[in-house]
Amino acid sequence: MKAKFFYTGIRVKDLEASVKFYTTLLGMKVRGRNAVDAAKGIVVELVCDEAGGNTLELNYYETGSPFDTTYEVGEGLDHLAFAVKDLDAALAEAAKAGHPAVLKMQEPGSRYAYIEDPNGIWIELAQFG
Repeated sequence: MKAKFFYTGIRVKDLEASVKFYTTLLGMKVRGRNAVDAAKGIVVELVCDEAGGNTLELNYYETGSPFDTTYEVGEGLDHLAFAVKDLDAALAEAAKAGHPAVLKMQEPGSRYAYIEDPNGIWIELAQFG
């Protein structure tokens, strides 16, 4: 499969304090904010002013979400994301290599799924459009 590294998602325990930190102190801009009903969470996408910079995604999970676990410092890396042209083909290739999907989701305009790397880190494979 050919994939393009897309963004880094980190889990945060206080979404508004985190947004304020990254925007006020580090000068990032909020590109988007939306609810992800399938995960019972909220996602805020942050970018730097320069063109072509990577996106930082802040992930906050509500009480009752399967991802709302005890927050431990150092365990905040939520996932790494890669954009693919054909999600179904990418998932078939990953499964054949021993990395089946652990979660599939769909939002308006995008489909995405997660596999695990050999260390248990979640890798998002996303198809847009």
